[in-house]
Amino acid sequence: MSSTAPTAATGPGALPGGRYRVGDLELTRVGYGAMQLAGPGVFGPPRDRAEAVRVLRTAVELGIRHIDTADFYGPTVTNELIREALAPYPDDLHIVTKVGARRDEQGGWPHARTPAELREQVHDNLRHLGLDVLDVVNLRVGGFDTPEPGSLAEQFEALAELQHQGLIRHLGLSTVDAEQLAEAQGIAPVVCVQNRYNIAHREDDALVDLTAAQGIAYVPYFPLGGFSPLQSAALDDVAARLSATPLAVALSWLLQRSPNMLLIPGTSSVAHLRENVAGAGLELPADVVGELDAIGL
Repeated sequence: MSSTAPTAATGPGALPGGRYRVGDLELTRVGYGAMQLAGPGVFGPPRDRAEAVRVLRTAVELGIRHIDTADFYGPTVTNELIREALAPYPDDLHIVTKVGARRDEQGGWPHARTPAELREQVHDNLRHLGLDVLDVVNLRVGGFDTPEPGSLAEQFEALAELQHQGLIRHLGLSTVDAEQLAEAQGIAPVVCVQNRYNIAHREDDALVDLTAAQGIAYVPYFPLGGFSPLQSAALDDVAARLSATPLAVALSWLLQRSPNMLLIPGTSSVAHLRENVAGAGLELPADVVGELDAIGL
C-alpha cells in the first residue's frame, strides 16, 4: 500500500510500504474502522448487508491489513460481518478489537470493566470473529472521547492474564492519558494507543510524540470530529485549493504528523472506502501543513 504512505519510514516501528510494526505484527498505516457497518446509532444490522460485506472484502483487496472493531458495535454485528466476509482470514490480516464498554437501550456506552466483564468480552470477540487468538485487544478506559483519570491496574492485569493464557497476542489502550499508559506499561507491554486526535483537537500532541519515541502505534479516531465552524471553513478552503476532500486532507495531515500514526477511517460504502484510501495518499506541501497546524492553535 505504498500509495497510502506519504512519509518515509522513520522511527522505531516504522516500516517501508506504508506499514508499522505492532509487537510482532505488521499493520498497514491506513486501516479500516468497522463501526459504521452496524445500523443507525451503531445499533442493529446494516441497512445493506451485502454492501457491508463488499466493503470489508474491498478493503482487503485494496491492501488494507488492519481492521478495527469491537463486539459492542451492533452489538456483535460488526464482528459477525467481519467473519462472514473475510474468514478464513488471510495470514497477514490483523484485527484489532476493544473491550471495556457495552451498549445500553438509550444508546449510551457505559463502562463494562470488571475483570469478569472483560474476560467475557474477550471470549465474545473470539467467538463472534471465529478466532482462537485475538491479535490486539485495546482496553477502553475513558469516556466516549475523553480520558478519565484513575488507575487501570485491575483491568489491565485481567487482560494481561488472558494474554498469558494465549488468548490475546498484544495489548493496547483506548482513551487514556500518559499516566495511565505508564501504569499499564508497568504491567504488560502496550503496543498501541487509540485516542481522539485530529487537526482541531491536539491535546494529545505530547502523547503522540511520546508513543512515537517508544515505538507504540497511535491510532486517532474522529478525524473530523469537534471542529468549530471557523476551523471547518479553514479546512474546507485548504481542501478546495488542493482539489481534495476535507477528509482526505485531514487523513493526510495525520499520516504526515508522525510515523507511528495509524488511521482507521470508517464507511459503509465501497465508493467512499476507495475515496478514503486514495485520499490518504495525498501529499501535503510544507506550507499547507503549517496552515493546517494553525487550525488547532
